[in-house]
Amino acid sequence: MEKITRPVSGYLALLLVLLCIGSGVFLAMHHSDNQNKIILAIVLLLGGIFLAAGLLVNQPNQARVLTFFGKYVGTARENGLLFVNPLYKKQKISYRSENLESSRLKVNDKMGNPIEIAAVIVWKVADTYKACFEVQDFGQYVKIQSEAAVRHLATSFPYDHMEGEHVDITLRGGGDKVNELLEQELNDRLSPAGIHVEIARISHLAYAPEIAGAMLQRQQAAAIVAARFKIVEGAVGMVELALEQLSKKEIVHLDEERKAAMVSNLMVVLCGEKAATPVLNTGTLYQ
Repeated sequence: MEKITRPVSGYLALLLVLLCIGSGVFLAMHHSDNQNKIILAIVLLLGGIFLAAGLLVNQPNQARVLTFFGKYVGTARENGLLFVNPLYKKQKISYRSENLESSRLKVNDKMGNPIEIAAVIVWKVADTYKACFEVQDFGQYVKIQSEAAVRHLATSFPYDHMEGEHVDITLRGGGDKVNELLEQELNDRLSPAGIHVEIARISHLAYAPEIAGAMLQRQQAAAIVAARFKIVEGAVGMVELALEQLSKKEIVHLDEERKAAMVSNLMVVLCGEKAATPVLNTGTLYQ
């Protein structure tokens, strides 16, 4: 578990470092013939160098993980010039948000169709202890686990709605719900490393090249069928309205055979792809 430590200000230590080094240099230059002064100069120089090892500078949204001979001491989050025990080992950790764009992964969706998928992930370190000591390399850990999460998401849902199958969520039409599930899985996978995922979005989604042409034809066929269905549905309503109005206003009386012929003609006119070519009847209705 992360433990926050508060180092002392480094300005006083910096002043002591400058005084020690300056005094040591002064004694070494002006009292080179005095053995005791030379020893004192060496001590002051070594002391200044030792104290300088305890100085550190923290930038905004940066921290230092401190260890003492392998033992975790704490994490220094304060900004500015700080001073800690010179024997501490200091590892720099950034709290800034970082972007990760996964490579385009080729996987099979839930229906077994090969697809290409990629994601953009915004993450940052939330727990420095876990990031440093629970995993070997938290940056590499984020990359590998992110690709694993994207693969698992792709295999959990179909790419698109298939004929005859009713699904609530698809990769193509899931939108925010799919991104929310991706974020949740990423946080579950990366929490052991002290990583928090802020945003996860699918950046690329497409059928694999070997089936893209066939799937495009299927989508076009589905669109044509849906359009035809709407056309036929509208045409039936128009024919029904026409017969109802003719009968109500008693414009013409048609027997069942003539009604059938009229319905057939109207359906051809309304559902045809090209404009109808009218045929003029110069005789009576029944000739």
